[in-house]
Amino acid sequence: MSQQSINPLASIHPIMAISSAGLVGAFVLFTLLSPQVADALYNSARDFIATELSWYYIALMNLYIAVALVLVFSKYGKIRLGADTDRPEFGYFAWFSMLFGAGIGIGILFWSIAEPMYYLQSNPFVTDDQSMTAEAAQVAMRITIFHWGLHGWALYAILGMCFAYFSYRKGLPLSIRSALYPVLGDRIYGPIGYTADLLAVLGTVFGIATSLGMGAQQINAGINYLIGIDISINTQIVLIGAISIVATVSVLTGINRGIRILSELNMRLTMLILALFFIFGPTAYLVSSLGSNTLDYIANAPALGAWLAPAQHSQWQSDWTIFYWGWWIAWSPFTGIFIARISRGRTIREFLLGVLGAPTVLTILWITIFGNTAMHIELFGDGGVAAAVNADHTTALFKTIELMDLGLWLTGAMATICTVMLATYFVTSADSATLVICTLVAMGDNNPSARLRIFWGIAIAAVAAVLLFAGGLQALQTASIAAALPFSVVLLLATYGLGKSLYQEGQTLNNNNQQQEG
Repeated sequence: MSQQSINPLASIHPIMAISSAGLVGAFVLFTLLSPQVADALYNSARDFIATELSWYYIALMNLYIAVALVLVFSKYGKIRLGADTDRPEFGYFAWFSMLFGAGIGIGILFWSIAEPMYYLQSNPFVTDDQSMTAEAAQVAMRITIFHWGLHGWALYAILGMCFAYFSYRKGLPLSIRSALYPVLGDRIYGPIGYTADLLAVLGTVFGIATSLGMGAQQINAGINYLIGIDISINTQIVLIGAISIVATVSVLTGINRGIRILSELNMRLTMLILALFFIFGPTAYLVSSLGSNTLDYIANAPALGAWLAPAQHSQWQSDWTIFYWGWWIAWSPFTGIFIARISRGRTIREFLLGVLGAPTVLTILWITIFGNTAMHIELFGDGGVAAAVNADHTTALFKTIELMDLGLWLTGAMATICTVMLATYFVTSADSATLVICTLVAMGDNNPSARLRIFWGIAIAAVAAVLLFAGGLQALQTASIAAALPFSVVLLLATYGLGKSLYQEGQTLNNNNQQQEG
């Protein structure tokens, strides 16, 4: 295997196209024709995983943060993801904007207030009489940052590195099968390789559908707040359809135009809304909270990562932590390929530090500014955010803006910015996922056909709409957790393949150095 390796099936992808489209189509039809049966089946799958395999998901996420940290400080950090002469295609701002937007942008906008508000009222690490106190608030912020922090980004980083290393340095297709080459050799071009890529496609479809469904719910809440349109499944399905059309147009323009430009717009809007919350919110409290949240997260993340809930808290862990780990895993082939696609030419150390560090810093900043603003209103102001979350968690962001009591003009402006952000993050998530799925289906082709992009843009929207129709947020969560299970096996094999190949390259470099010295 070398940089001159070629893909003997580079232009042959009918099997992948037909099988992936067929499975997604069968899922859509089954859910539409038998929604009650589908709902029962999805819930059974979720319950089985939560009951029997929580330990597995927890162990998997800890494995990836350990592997990422080892590689950062290893001798392999100097290896470039590409030829030794390659240099990055994108600057740091564009690179970070794209990887953050594709990774968690729409999800963190959805949960950054609602999630800590739920934990403020109840979580396994404080007693009932401590709820709604400053101590419960600190624990709530700790758990929220933990779910969005280093553990998930470590998974993205390792899988993204697998894709980039085997594609740009070893000359293999930009697909998950390539990471299995050290294990399977040329058999990656046969049924096993097809199965690995197919699982990646399915994981991506259900992972992105979860985010798009939640995004549509919150956009609906924003439009309801601004102009009074009812919050309903029908409205959300219309929103999914309309915004997916925009996303499909964006993906047709490619990464350097539509996706990059929208990602940079997202980041600028993010900085603007965070600045508005910081300036017009409880500024001194937010400054203090940023320091305490950061130190508290660093001190407690290892213990949280290893915590396996006792029986009385197993449902909580299933509903939150296991859902998040399933979501990260299901989302990982999409984000991994997309991050790889924009990271050619970076060294392994630069890549890992960038993917681990920058998003985690922004995550802590974002969750602190949004979450602690809501906490301040709830604990030291007139309250009302927790009640709004309990009634409809999709309204949490807009209720918080309203309760900041900034006047009609500024309140409306901030609510409008957040609604636009939801739409643009929706578009960048959908167009990035469409491009990745098309790359997988087209056997690693970086420029898949327009027809393929249009088909999968429609298919992703259909799955998100059907899941909302079948059971709302619970169905979306169940799909993510279930889709993650089979793909996790591929993840482990890919990680082993990466380790084996890096070791072999390291041995070759050592031998060459010894010969030169001799």
